[in-house]
Amino acid sequence: MVFSGVCLAQSAGPPTAESLQALRDRAAKGDVKAECALGGMYRDGQGVRQDYAEAVRWFRKAAGQGDAKAANDLGFLYDNSQGVAEDHAEAARWYRRAADQGNADAEFNLGSLYDTGQGVPQDLAEAARWYRKAAGHGDL
Repeated sequence: MVFSGVCLAQSAGPPTAESLQALRDRAAKGDVKAECALGGMYRDGQGVRQDYAEAVRWFRKAAGQGDAKAANDLGFLYDNSQGVAEDHAEAARWYRRAADQGNADAEFNLGSLYDTGQGVPQDLAEAARWYRKAAGHGDL
């Protein structure tokens, strides 16, 4: 079981056309929170047509600026062949970027890859180490 982080703040409903445009404008200027929010909206089809490739685009931008939740979400998309070709090694790279920042979901996800040997050499001790880290951050 692999978990996707929630990169989008909960709202009362879908954004209005005006607020969506404002979000896009902020994201276009490199606002990491806006990039992450758009990634979540496109992934979930919230206020926009669901489009995994667009989700990948926005999560990659946010993750490139160091956002751990976006990196975990991007890893999840690679892990599950959503918007990109399935690539467990690439998923592991993004999970590690987020896990190294203490993201509990990414720690668990990376542990899962080590547990199953997908994208990384199977290593149960390494899996246990990541699972323990995740548990220490309240995951599981």
